Amino acid sequence: MLEQESREQVLSPQEVRNILKADNREIVELCKHASILPKKNSRGQTYFSYDEVKHLRQIQAQKSAVSSEVKIPALAVSGKHSSAIASILDSIKSMENNLSDKIGKVIDEKLEGMDEVVVELIRCKTDNETLRQKIIDLNKEIYQLKNDVSCYKPVGFGLYKKNEHHAWE
Repeated sequence: MLEQESREQVLSPQEVRNILKADNREIVELCKHASILPKKNSRGQTYFSYDEVKHLRQIQAQKSAVSSEVKIPALAVSGKHSSAIASILDSIKSMENNLSDKIGKVIDEKLEGMDEVVVELIRCKTDNETLRQKIIDLNKEIYQLKNDVSCYKPVGFGLYKKNEHHAWE
């Protein structure tokens, strides 16, 4: 009976943090590792079951055991080996710095002319808008001139007479 009640007991995220002595990010990682999805109650609040927290605690213990196994060999390295490792780390660090410097220079060289390109693009866009407005104005003028020409009717011998009444009026 007591075991069944403990299994049905729900724990809030705050209680889980206190039990596992972990922050939210670590709890999320443990949930992903254990394939546990937190549940929500009718008010939308997140909760965990007692069994889930127990499983999370086991996963956490396994992870800490693995990480302590990894740290032990690193500490057992002798002085001679630690200087070799330090020199390897220094050379890797210098290679990383050299690489980032070279990549930075290449990017700077490639982007060097971009300011002029942007200015030229803006100038071209302005010219394009000006030409577009001129085309609109010229189309209006052509329409007006065609209407004026349509007012003249040929009478013969190359002579034309202006009609005062337009066809559209």
